[in-house]
Amino acid sequence: MTKDLEHKTETTKAETPRQDHRAVVMTLLGMISVMTLIVVYSPELYNMFCKATGYGGTTQRVEVSSGDILKETITVKFDATTSSKLNWKFKPMQRQITAHIGETVTAKYMAKNLSDKQVTGSAVYNVTPEIAGSYFNKIECFCFTEQTLDAKQQVEMPVMFYVDPEIVTDKDGKRLKEITLSYVFYLKEKGVKAASLAPVK
Repeated sequence: MTKDLEHKTETTKAETPRQDHRAVVMTLLGMISVMTLIVVYSPELYNMFCKATGYGGTTQRVEVSSGDILKETITVKFDATTSSKLNWKFKPMQRQITAHIGETVTAKYMAKNLSDKQVTGSAVYNVTPEIAGSYFNKIECFCFTEQTLDAKQQVEMPVMFYVDPEIVTDKDGKRLKEITLSYVFYLKEKGVKAASLAPVK
């Protein structure tokens, strides 16, 4: 009886490490699978997260103007950068605009194709400081679609926006007096989607 009990105890001890190893291996495989999925889908998931939260200075897209215009004002500055691969001239047509919070404003950028062929560009964007991303609402913007310019063609490209009145209820946002809206224009290459990114330095 004692020998049988000892045999069972030894067998149980021998099996336990195997079971522990199996559990560790399965856990590691599960973690690798999750990490692989994150790597594959992270750009899309990250962009969705940024658009929903304003994280990283990502602006919001809305359909209509604000119904509430406050007496408080805020200054929006405009910045423009062009990728070295895109032979365009790209700049804001005004350096800054001061508007009431909640007021719908239209600013314009100019783009000119300096090359001798038709070229398609795609603009990415953000605002700084990052806290402003949740409250900077775009109604219309050239950045919503790709832009194709013929050789030597020059165009004006508007962006219609307002700063959400809710910004004055944010303990950090209510202190803002200035916001900078930045764009970077890239050469549109096959298989590359436009996204909201920080501008290239």
